[in-house]
Amino acid sequence: METNKTKSKKAAQAAEAGSLRDLFITGLKDIYYAENALLKALPEMYEKATDVKLKTAIKDHILQTEMQVVRLEKSFELLGMKAEAKKCQAIEGIIAEGRETVSSAAEGPVRDAAIIGSSQKVEHYEMAAYGTLAAHAKVLNEREVLDLLLRTLGEEKKSDCLLTTIADTELNSQAAGGMHQSKDFKAV
Repeated sequence: METNKTKSKKAAQAAEAGSLRDLFITGLKDIYYAENALLKALPEMYEKATDVKLKTAIKDHILQTEMQVVRLEKSFELLGMKAEAKKCQAIEGIIAEGRETVSSAAEGPVRDAAIIGSSQKVEHYEMAAYGTLAAHAKVLNEREVLDLLLRTLGEEKKSDCLLTTIADTELNSQAAGGMHQSKDFKAV
């Protein structure tokens, strides 16, 4: 049985997304929260990583994420709004799962593989979010915001590819105890 409080919360959520523009703004607030949450989580992953290429990729991604936050703030400004975050339950879950996975992994290549896997889950979430926001911006004729979103989407795709390359260049083999992948298989 629904309480009045639950009904009020559902009504408020429904009112938040009464139009595509509302849905778009809510999505921007969500990814703004996510990017800022990542800025807090990435240094922790950097400290736990041991592979030099992975540490460099994480360090570079911190700087890239800072620029992505600036782009989101510019997007809000272009829309005539102050940048505002809305708690992103998805990124909270992905970060929590990543911390758990990484903390339970053996230090060294296994932990590095866990960091890459957890990081790629983040990248895939971001690619989905930015892709959706870009589609909305296009329909809403928000061209300048669309350009900013597409730039970030491209960066997220490149980050995902870089993580795959790091994993496929011996790191996963080291994590498997020195076993090398069969030459018959290509990376996913």
